[in-house]
Amino acid sequence: MASIAEHVRQVSQETLIRHVVYMAKDPLPCRRLNYTLPGHTQSTLELADAYIRQQLESYGYAVDAEAVPVQAFRRDPAKPLAHQYSPPDPEDAWYEAHNLYAKKAGSTHPDDVVVVLAHKDSQSWLDCGPGASDNAVGTAAVLEMARVLRDYRPQRAIWFLFCNEEHTPWTSVTAAQNLAQSGRNVVAALNVDSIGGKSAEDHKAGRMTNVTLFTTPEGEALADLMAELNERYGLGLAQRKHQRERPGDDDGSFINAGIAPSVANLGSCPYADPHYHTEQDTPDKVDGRNVALATQLTLAALLHLDAHGAPGPA
Repeated sequence: MASIAEHVRQVSQETLIRHVVYMAKDPLPCRRLNYTLPGHTQSTLELADAYIRQQLESYGYAVDAEAVPVQAFRRDPAKPLAHQYSPPDPEDAWYEAHNLYAKKAGSTHPDDVVVVLAHKDSQSWLDCGPGASDNAVGTAAVLEMARVLRDYRPQRAIWFLFCNEEHTPWTSVTAAQNLAQSGRNVVAALNVDSIGGKSAEDHKAGRMTNVTLFTTPEGEALADLMAELNERYGLGLAQRKHQRERPGDDDGSFINAGIAPSVANLGSCPYADPHYHTEQDTPDKVDGRNVALATQLTLAALLHLDAHGAPGPA
């Protein structure tokens, strides 16, 4: 069986960027349930779902879809530019969003699960925010990990989850609650969101950044593992950890459901991408090398957790 290092080396920056361009530029300018391209009958998020499904099936996975009713956020121009979303009105349209799963069964610990996830939708309140860094990059990373591991036989179950958080309610809440109620032992939930998203200064300096956000002691142990693996495999990321005051993002959905070993990987914290939640969040501004390195680190953590189980609390 290939080693962790050998799997990590198989991550393709070219493939990652190809996915990002497809989902955030051509042919899809964004990924929203409330936006349909001229000449199409499906929304851009439904088209993105079809693309994700096609990619996963080409790697040999069966894909499960979990339906969740959602609404689109409204826009409040009185708020700061990056935070102009506001709750929908009760009479606003409801849509059917889907969590997509590709799963590998565990051989020796079949009741243990390692989940790696990313939200695949872009901002539902912009006329078309491409959402390249938020979160086409995370979606691409999870797709690429699934590709690299297509022939891998895990000891523990591995779930690749593609959810939605730019519509409301977040579909990761349904995913987390259903997993918590399943009786499975969740070794870790690794959220991949806006990897490589960083300040203009970091871009200019060529600094490769990654921050692991944690809320619980179990999450801090995962954050420490990320730092250890960054060094062990010589990835060269400026890796650090940051403790949240309360659960947030899609990993927070898992923590709120009682799944304590849950973390997020982002490019910076506080999030410093100047194009965050704007129409300028386009693929040409994505640091492909940084995205590839962060994908390699998450893949290394995924494989380490499969081989060794959860690390103890820090």
